[in-house]
Amino acid sequence: MATDPVCGMYVDEATSSLESEQGGRKYYFCSTTCKLQFEKPEREMKGLKTALAVSWPLTIVVAVLTYVLHLGYGNYVMLVLASVVQFYAGQRFYAGIIDAVKNKSANMDTLIAIGTTAAWSYSAAVTLLPGIFPTSGIYFDTSTIIISLILTGTYMQRIAESKASNAVSALVALQPKVAHLVHGTTVTDVPVESVKINDIILVKPGEKVPTDSIVVEGISSVDESMITGESMPVTKRSGDRVVGGTICLTGSLKIKAEKVGEDTALSQIIRIVRDAASSKVPVQKLADRISSFFVPIVILIGVLSAVGWYFIEGVGITISILIFVSVLIIACPCALGIATPAALLVSSGKAAKEGILVKNGESLQTASKVNTVVLDKTGTLTKGKPEVTKIVPVSNYSANELLEFAAMAELESEHVIGKAIINRAEESGIKPAYPKNFTYMQGSGVVATDQNGRKISVGNMDMFGKDNIGVLADRLNTMESNGQTVLMIGVGGHVAGFIVLEDVLKPDSKAAIAALKNSGKEVWLITGDNEGAAGSIAKQLDIANVMARTKPQGKLDKIAELQQSGKVVAMIGDGINDAPALTKADLGIAIGAGTDVALQAGGIILMRNSVYDAYAAIELGKRTMAKIRQNLIWAFGYNAVLIPIAAGALIPFFSVSVYNFLPALAALAMALSSVTVVSNSLFLSRFVAPSR
Repeated sequence: MATDPVCGMYVDEATSSLESEQGGRKYYFCSTTCKLQFEKPEREMKGLKTALAVSWPLTIVVAVLTYVLHLGYGNYVMLVLASVVQFYAGQRFYAGIIDAVKNKSANMDTLIAIGTTAAWSYSAAVTLLPGIFPTSGIYFDTSTIIISLILTGTYMQRIAESKASNAVSALVALQPKVAHLVHGTTVTDVPVESVKINDIILVKPGEKVPTDSIVVEGISSVDESMITGESMPVTKRSGDRVVGGTICLTGSLKIKAEKVGEDTALSQIIRIVRDAASSKVPVQKLADRISSFFVPIVILIGVLSAVGWYFIEGVGITISILIFVSVLIIACPCALGIATPAALLVSSGKAAKEGILVKNGESLQTASKVNTVVLDKTGTLTKGKPEVTKIVPVSNYSANELLEFAAMAELESEHVIGKAIINRAEESGIKPAYPKNFTYMQGSGVVATDQNGRKISVGNMDMFGKDNIGVLADRLNTMESNGQTVLMIGVGGHVAGFIVLEDVLKPDSKAAIAALKNSGKEVWLITGDNEGAAGSIAKQLDIANVMARTKPQGKLDKIAELQQSGKVVAMIGDGINDAPALTKADLGIAIGAGTDVALQAGGIILMRNSVYDAYAAIELGKRTMAKIRQNLIWAFGYNAVLIPIAAGALIPFFSVSVYNFLPALAALAMALSSVTVVSNSLFLSRFVAPSR
């Protein structure tokens, strides 16, 4: 059974004729109104405003004629006015009944239409055929007030929902409409939808990048904040990738389209947020089971209550009809249907703003229960690439001179270590001259000759030999055993110093681990790296549980062991070797800069490449589940308390006079219940990720 993404009612896909496809996914609806709200919310809102503009003035006139002006022909005037409200303003409810019959299911419109039609029909019969009925009482005010109040409640709910969906709307607004397509020396403006893979596109300063692409020409600072959450612009140059929807701030870029349409990162983010909002969570299973047979049960309760009071207590046909109407209206399960989707919509939208993508509601529920966190090291806790952390002279050369020698020797190197040395030189303001010649020594290092004819060597112990290193050997061995990479710098054939590189921690890793531990989580570091590197990182982060040299199967086995001991395990990782563990864990949290395989395996994706956001996601999961539980308690409690009252529980205490106003109060309560659930969910938009 599918679920209506608007009202939450169950829909049988096999018999439903109301469906819509968005982002490659099919959605099913219980009524035309829900389908219209999903596909064209602005049109549905316009129709709702028109219905309200008609219903309330006429309802007020009917109320005045009922309670203030008792005119001789007033019943006929009220019949005409109430008929307009019933069949024009209330036509959406009749359309809902038709849809329910077609789909062989009952929906919320069924209760409203049957209840108000019963009140209107009885009143019309008394007005047109006064001699048949023993009473002259009419209840046009009841049917008109109920319809007007329910339409008002729906209008208020739509306003609240529009606020809840602001995050998705903001993401959709990021998608640019036009691309500057480059053909040789000409530039043509075309709709973004017509861009094809490998097309060359010009992006001017201040414009949005049309689609996921690779830069082929130009340099520019790019604002990626709406995609990654990072506030600082990122410099992009030839060879770098840019994401559709990000903003080119300074220079122009020529880019080659890599992904288009639904394959772009922004489109996938929008789809993930929408899917999460309409997904189910296990806590809702009870609500779903009840909702699936709720409508027929309510109709049965209404009929039995009306018939029972009529025959047992002799309340009369008028009161019996009002009892039936009250039960149907007050039991309309709107609040029950939207209790979970409303909270998930707000939560997933808020998470997206924080750079956290939640694939489904179940991931949020699992996040709220996590008590054990397993982390990979490289690329998760660390930056995943080496950085120069120390330069140690052992001769007359200074640290900056040694760095310049090393950078010069590595200028033509493509090795990741060479790039790290060059980056450190650039950060220090050093601009090394190109070497006269360059030789790459496989597995050992590089050798170059500077402009003065000096031989510069940068490499490991194998290049220099232990005899040349002498007393430094033990010191270097100690550093390497701690996971550091140590290279010798030779000038003229003699060791002049050494340079230390490490895969350093991300800036917020310490805060993330501290926050997880302070919140009572058991933390494990499981990595394929050696014991020295793993131990060094664990010591810096104060992680007691460490496993090194662990293959993917070893990670799976450990996670299974933890689960068997009763732990709810979250796995945080970024690489291909993490994908099996991400899938095995109760909750997979993938780092956004990781591989596509890891991102597909994760239930939550951290777009900012920050492990601290995993802690924020777990906290958001707790808040979301708290709101869902509050919503469900309210929805169940509301029906549990008010259905008996509508069915006549107050008659022994206040007599049948309570039904002079109870149907109208039932409509007001039903409308307010839905608004209450949505408004309560909106508090999630105030969630602030715990401070680092």
